[in-house]
Amino acid sequence: MPHRPTNEDTFERPSREGATTDLPHDRITVELFRQAFPRARWSDRLNAWFVPGRTAGKRIGRWMAEREAEADRFADERGRDAFAFEPIDSRYLEAAPAFLQIRTPFSRTVVNEIREIPYARWDDDRRLWTVPYRSLEELRQRWPAIEAAAERNEPEARRARREATKGTDEDETSKARTRERRRRRYPVPADDAPPIDRAIGTHVGVVFFTGTDGELADRATIDAFYFPAENGEEYVWASWRSGSLEELVTTWPARTPPDQHELDRGWWMPTLEELRIARRDAKSRRRAKERRDKDKSSGERTADHP
Repeated sequence: MPHRPTNEDTFERPSREGATTDLPHDRITVELFRQAFPRARWSDRLNAWFVPGRTAGKRIGRWMAEREAEADRFADERGRDAFAFEPIDSRYLEAAPAFLQIRTPFSRTVVNEIREIPYARWDDDRRLWTVPYRSLEELRQRWPAIEAAAERNEPEARRARREATKGTDEDETSKARTRERRRRRYPVPADDAPPIDRAIGTHVGVVFFTGTDGELADRATIDAFYFPAENGEEYVWASWRSGSLEELVTTWPARTPPDQHELDRGWWMPTLEELRIARRDAKSRRRAKERRDKDKSSGERTADHP
């Protein structure tokens, strides 16, 4: 039964120094709280527990953090027991004492799935994902999609797909799309161009436009690689760049998704979900650059000291 404060618990002296807190209405939590704070009293007026003392707020915060950490440990223990009883058998997953480790070939699907798992973390030094045992059930639900995507992106599987499509229309279209993307250009209406050097949502993701030289964009290329060009509309090529993490983090998202007019013209103010994807990509690019710089620095030191 939940603890119901009695008259002797009531404390009505708000002028005293102290702090208040609201607790879950279960008997065990209240008893543990009163053991930790013997001077705590229930305040009917404040509808909360009052702990006297100048450092009461810090002490309550520390106690709550310890309780949460203890709850996490219990959740990890339960997850570890559940995994031992029914493990996930996969070459992409390894059970370590403190957490589960996931190492797969790169796949956008894998990344997106793992990022939806609570408390999952990327270990950049070891190039793998870690998932605490408390998140086992969420991992178990997403594992079929993760494993299937990992298998599709194994070098042998990707090589087989390339061989199977080599010389086909699909292969030529894919190569043409890659060549077009590398040009870092995008068609925009000649009379309705987007603002320069701010985050803009497009059919190829969030970009920062840097300008245009006025070159007309041909409708065939627009239709094939970007979006259906509107009849009677004149488009020009605009150059673009990827945004830095700092730029994307400070960009305020649009309150509503793009309407049909904005989709038809090809650009709009980005939504929060679009910005989240762009921020993740920017963070990945930053990590890759830091790793390259680290490897380069290490190589230079090795050359200097044979």
